[in-house]
Amino acid sequence: MLKNLKKSISLIAAFLMIGTMSVKAEVVVASAGPMTGDLAVFGEQLKYGAEMWEKDVNAKGGINGEKVKLVIGDDACDPKQAVAIANKLVGMGAVYVAGHFCSSSSIPASAVYSEAGIIQVTPASTNPNYTDKAKSDHIFRVCGRDDQQGEVAGKFIADNYKGKKVAVIHDKTAYGKGLADETRKNMKKNGLKAALYEAYTAGEKDYSALVSKLKSKKIDVLYIGGYHAEAGLMARQMKDQSMNVQIISGDALVTQEYWNITGDAGEGTLMTFGPDPRGKASARAVVKRFEDAGLNPEGYVLYSYAALQVFEQAATKAKSTKPNDVKKAMRSTEFDTVIGKINFNKKGDVIATSKDPLYIFYKFSKGSYAPL
Repeated sequence: MLKNLKKSISLIAAFLMIGTMSVKAEVVVASAGPMTGDLAVFGEQLKYGAEMWEKDVNAKGGINGEKVKLVIGDDACDPKQAVAIANKLVGMGAVYVAGHFCSSSSIPASAVYSEAGIIQVTPASTNPNYTDKAKSDHIFRVCGRDDQQGEVAGKFIADNYKGKKVAVIHDKTAYGKGLADETRKNMKKNGLKAALYEAYTAGEKDYSALVSKLKSKKIDVLYIGGYHAEAGLMARQMKDQSMNVQIISGDALVTQEYWNITGDAGEGTLMTFGPDPRGKASARAVVKRFEDAGLNPEGYVLYSYAALQVFEQAATKAKSTKPNDVKKAMRSTEFDTVIGKINFNKKGDVIATSKDPLYIFYKFSKGSYAPL
């Protein structure tokens, strides 16, 4: 009987071992942004990029033998909600976060990730304070910065609208105000002083008072530091008041939703954004997979994908998905991504190793946008 008992114990142990071996290891990564609210179109861009990457990396067997589990966090571009989502993702065991979208979300969330020792790489947050004032060396971005974007915009406006009245307005957010301030500073540096500098409140539906003020000041050019929804409403309301004003803004207008709001009133709108990664040879295969799925990888879709490619390649090099190991690899590696070859400086800001500029101008015309 003792012999039979020992045999039974051995069989149970064998079954337990087989069961343990059959359970695949899993690494949790996250994408976070405004999945709901007025800026949900951008959260959707981040989500599309992250989901396609998850599908692609798991089709290759995962990372270091571990399957990837992607979780999505919705911050609605609200700073308080971003902190709550960051804590939730930490609690879920995420080792890497590709997010958030709004600078006003990424900055407070970064403090949570820093304290937990988790890596955060934003595909889209451009405010310099995100990396300049980071509380750890786990904070990165694959997009440019407002001071870089503002330098391009400010010089362009000064060079092309000499003698014109230019108004610079912003929505009081970390992104909008930061970008407006950098653009105004660089306009002045290049010899053109803003005729009007003013803040507006995001989320309103009626900007007719602001539009009337712009009309009374005989503004020729309006630079908007803010997002597509409010910019689109202003474009329509200026047209309603028979104003012929050149609208210029930043990367938050990189969505077809802007034209859906403006219609013909958006004709000629200019904006800054990076060279379109959809045209890069490095993105061709991934772009085709998006198109085959009926999705347009516009705006920050490929930046989101690239942010996660960085994790994949760094973890593979480090032979580990532990944040400290991945972080070390991130600071000593050139990454081959859908947005091109990149690496990071000491602050965690992206360095493009190609000769492409970080920002160029685009123009909306006849329902779509293209490089100027």
